[in-house]
Amino acid sequence: MSSVSIRKIRKSFAGLTVLDSVDMEIAPGEFIVILGPSGCGKSTLLNVIAGLDDCDSGQIVIDAVDVSGLEPSQRGLAMVFQSYALFPAMTVRRNLSFGMEVAGTPKATIVQKVDWVAKLLQIEALLDRKPSQLSGGQRQRVAIGRALVRSSSICLFDEPLSNLDAKLRAETRVELKQLHETLKSTMIYVTHDQIEAMTMADRVAVMHKGRVEQFAHPQSIYEKPASLFVAGFVGSPAMNLLEGSLDGTGCFLVGLRSISSSAYPFENPSAGEAVLGIRCEDIGIVEPGSPDSIPAQLAFTELLGADALGWFDCLGKRMSVRLGVDAARSMAKEVGLRFDMAKASFFSAATERRL
Repeated sequence: MSSVSIRKIRKSFAGLTVLDSVDMEIAPGEFIVILGPSGCGKSTLLNVIAGLDDCDSGQIVIDAVDVSGLEPSQRGLAMVFQSYALFPAMTVRRNLSFGMEVAGTPKATIVQKVDWVAKLLQIEALLDRKPSQLSGGQRQRVAIGRALVRSSSICLFDEPLSNLDAKLRAETRVELKQLHETLKSTMIYVTHDQIEAMTMADRVAVMHKGRVEQFAHPQSIYEKPASLFVAGFVGSPAMNLLEGSLDGTGCFLVGLRSISSSAYPFENPSAGEAVLGIRCEDIGIVEPGSPDSIPAQLAFTELLGADALGWFDCLGKRMSVRLGVDAARSMAKEVGLRFDMAKASFFSAATERRL
């Protein structure tokens, strides 16, 4: 297991800043997911860690050694690419062994490692096939196996499941997490899929416009997003957001409506423009006119199997509420919404950071 320190990394292409002073400390054996939309810089950061891209400034430190000036082959990393990058003319066995052969690894060691990784990934029966004879999931396993035979203490993954269908992605997520628990190696995984991030990561780094918006445990990111971007990006559906103002006396004002914010644990309560965020499961349905409720009109419902989503027009916004299936089927048109303010989030309208 190895630690990785990413220190003040900056990277620009043709005057466009792609990485803007990125800092991260990754402990030995952690499974870290770098999450963000397309163009946020996550794959570029992974390439900088691997040495495939040079950074303009900053350091990549592995086990207290600055590797920023080293070639990729000298950093002791293994990488799995989005495209799998298998050699089409080689069998699975040769794809797994080729890198070791080029490095001059003894033949007995190569055979031992190929047999080990084939058993670990359950691809023993595929060793004499070529990539064209494999399914997408099987190719993915071979690509992972090729990285594992290097016996590296750090594995990098660049959106490795994006080419798989939904069912296979779910199965492979479980396999990757089990693989991490078996190998105990440090893994850094890039994705735009928040489900992958929430289900696999020890910690998630949410990136936006080249910066790390929040680096924390998945549940902390979901429950206490550090910024408006994180609140809107993480969660399905996204967090409900209402623009308004805090009056400094424990009330949040939206138009002519006042919502008590006394249950929210403000660090430094003050008056000013703010945004209230509330998750769909933290909103209750009550009778219209009930105390501490806000009037709303049902727009439509979505049945999701075990539960449902109700979409309501409330305070000039379309808001989502998680419902039971039976409640969704018999939902009245006019209802009251009651927010659990102890689980709400408030953000500064000026800085977009959490209050």
